[in-house]
Amino acid sequence: MSLSARAARRIAEITAAEGASALRLAVLAGGCSGFQYQFALEKSRAEDDLVVERDGAVLLVDPASIELLAGAELDFTDELMGSHFAVRNPNAASGCGCGASFSVE
Repeated sequence: MSLSARAARRIAEITAAEGASALRLAVLAGGCSGFQYQFALEKSRAEDDLVVERDGAVLLVDPASIELLAGAELDFTDELMGSHFAVRNPNAASGCGCGASFSVE
């Protein structure tokens, strides 16, 4: 799991503004393709979290999500249609049109 420079900048901005110490990325069952990404701000980390740091930004991933996110990159896009975090996940066999959910084989 890695962070792009754009994602790190945005995470640092959000956590500083909200008084959080990290952004958590989790994979949950559900969504239109089987699994969905969930983002949450955290003030502390769990002992068994994967901690990804870049340029002062901290991303936390819980142990249950690590396998589904192996080799993935979290990016941030700021486009005319809106701004959002995007997970570039090599484990996703297919995804929905909005990019919020995915399936694995």
